[in-house]
Amino acid sequence: MTTAEQYLAIKGGPVASLSPQATVLQAARLMNDRHIGSVLVVDKNRLAGIFTERDVLRRIVAEQRSPARTKLGTVMTSPVACAAGHTPLSEIGKVMREKRIRHIPVLDGDRICGMISIGDLNKTEHEGQAQTIHYLEQFMSVT
Repeated sequence: MTTAEQYLAIKGGPVASLSPQATVLQAARLMNDRHIGSVLVVDKNRLAGIFTERDVLRRIVAEQRSPARTKLGTVMTSPVACAAGHTPLSEIGKVMREKRIRHIPVLDGDRICGMISIGDLNKTEHEGQAQTIHYLEQFMSVT
């Protein structure tokens, strides 16, 4: 079973993060620029929270707050559901389904190693199914 650490070694790339003093507008622009659905809120090199597309709708738009004036520290989700590097992707998927969330940061102690999204899990599952189909097709063609 693939672990979070193994997947992140393949996925690579930096994790998007901002300080609690950054604005929602800055976060929205960062998410748009990188085509991602969340940013981590990091204070003094420690994970303080997460801000997602869903937070934009619920905590900004629905409450008629100004994205340019609202600080992430006041609208971020905290505490954050996190995973360790040794956590299997299947367990991360289970947590996402149970908590109805789409992003889980991976930590090594206090160090942020990366982020696993529901899209990452869907991609991994699709690749596994495609591989199984390929093996079954090969097996059927030899018999």
